[in-house]
Parts: sequence; structure tokens; C-alpha cells
Amino acid sequence: MADLSSFPITRRWVPQDPTILQLFSFPTPNGVKISVALEEMGLPYEAHRVTLSDADVKSDAFLSLNPNNKIPAIIDPNGPDGTPVGLFESGAILLYLAEKTGKLGGQTASDKARVTQWLMWQMGGLGPMLGQLGFFVKFAGSEWEDTRPRDRYAAEGRRLLAVLSSELKDRDWIAGDYSIADIAIAPWLNALAYYGAQDAVGWHDNPTLIAYLDRFMARGAVSRGMNIPPREG
Repeated sequence: MADLSSFPITRRWVPQDPTILQLFSFPTPNGVKISVALEEMGLPYEAHRVTLSDADVKSDAFLSLNPNNKIPAIIDPNGPDGTPVGLFESGAILLYLAEKTGKLGGQTASDKARVTQWLMWQMGGLGPMLGQLGFFVKFAGSEWEDTRPRDRYAAEGRRLLAVLSSELKDRDWIAGDYSIADIAIAPWLNALAYYGAQDAVGWHDNPTLIAYLDRFMARGAVSRGMNIPPREG
């Protein structure tokens, strides 16, 4: 049986089966990237609910695995060097899982480069900009009288959606075949409705993106992964 005792997080979130991959997450756009990917890849895993409260993500237990105090994070007891490995950052985890399974990361070197390109586009642009927009539309920033921050993120959100729409006009998935890049991008598009920010970025004027998100959400693995671990404990 795999020994995960060197990971202090496992003393608070105790694995029931330490021989399979351990996911520490919450169903946010970044969190569901990993649960969806694991469902798509068919890799056995155990999900642990780590809420966004300081009591969880800033606890010593969680910080021992992710010093950046953000979900998601994983422990793979079957690491590439024959020993357990812990990882944080959703993009890094997606790349790791694609390499581990040989799935959804592209088959040729050129394929992999395109997938990585669009994954990085999401990590560096779409996610941060839409996340900030959500803060200014739904959360505390919505109470600010100065609308310039919200307008700035709305404008950048619209620009990024235009880029995505243009690239998807003649294909179903962003890098050719369905990939971890789509798994990274689509949950952030889906979050616009939760944020109440669809109108701010002209979502309903983007039939290409609406169809893209519909294709993504219709997948069985996506349906399962979008609420893992469950939002309510």
C-alpha cells in the first residue's frame, strides 16, 4: 500500500484508498478542470472537499501541499519516479495528467504545442480577467462606486472572447481535437452565468461560443466532474 505519511495534508483530509490519486479541490472553474480531466481520462481518484474558507486553504495542512493556498492540488501515489508526487496549479496538474495518461494532451509534438499554447492562454488571460470581472460584478467589488475597474475587466473579457470565437469559427475544439485546453477554457465561460457577467461581455452575441460551451457541457465526464467534490459537504 502506498505510504502518503510524508504529506501532512493527509492527516486532515485522510485518504480512504491511498493507492489512488488524491484530489484536494472545490467546484470552482479552476477546481473542476481537474475533476473533469480525471473523469475524461478514466484515472481512479479520491476527491477531498477543501472549501475556499481561510480555515481550509490557509490551514497548515493545506499549505503543506500548496504554499499558494489555492485549490486544486493533488497527490499522485504513483509518481513518474516511482514515488508519490504532490502538485498544485491547475494548468500544471492538467499537463501532468495528460502526460501520465497519454490522453487529451495531443499526440504529436505539434499537437502538444498547440494544446499547451491555448492552456497557457487560459491560465494567463481568460481565467484571471473573468475572475476579476466576477469580483466586480457579483462580489465585493460590485459595491464600489468607481466603475473603472469593472469596465476595464469587462473590456478585456470581451476582447478575449472575440479571440476565442474567431479561433473556433471553423472547428469544434480550440486545439483541434478535444483536449485539456478545452477543459481549462470552458469552465470559465460557464462561470459567466454564475457571476451574472454575461451581459457585460456580450455573451449572447457570441453564438460560436454558446455552441462551444454547449458541446462541452453535454459530455458525460463533464456532467460528472462539474460538482466534484460536492459544493455542500
